[in-house]
Amino acid sequence: MIDRLTVDVAAAAEQSIIANLLQLYIHDFSELFAGTPRCDLDGDGLYRPDIPLADWWRLSGHVPLLIRVDGRLAGFALINDHGHSGRSVDWNIAEFFIVRKYRRAGAGHAAAQAIFSRWPGQWEAAVMRANTGARAFWERTIADYPGVGGIAAEDCHDDRWNGTLFRFAIAP
Repeated sequence: MIDRLTVDVAAAAEQSIIANLLQLYIHDFSELFAGTPRCDLDGDGLYRPDIPLADWWRLSGHVPLLIRVDGRLAGFALINDHGHSGRSVDWNIAEFFIVRKYRRAGAGHAAAQAIFSRWPGQWEAAVMRANTGARAFWERTIADYPGVGGIAAEDCHDDRWNGTLFRFAIAP
């Protein structure tokens, strides 16, 4: 079980920490892209993220977060104000990652709940179709938040998204 979890806005000097964690994140995703060139390693053995990481410190409405359990790195989240639906949102879960050691121990749930508490408003969380575990995680985590409203799970299959799109409101 998780004793002490923190979610902190990452300083610009911590960008390399998120870049390192992105390697693990992409590694986890790579199995979902078997048979395609997506998530292939480069010749140097590294993944090349298609996430413009510097934007998270440069653009307004972008918040890079580091998640720690008992002071140790446990993951990251990137939230922004650009959802996949084309409708207005205050916040969007752009990326969310918990290292395997802390999965199924409540770290992801606790981190998401802490994020919702700190950034209320209209939210979206998009989950790609092949990521069934993440779909179940977000469905539970969103529904468990006290005072959440207007939960909708849409099955999308268009040029904006292919998978489940959760929309919900978090009251201040």
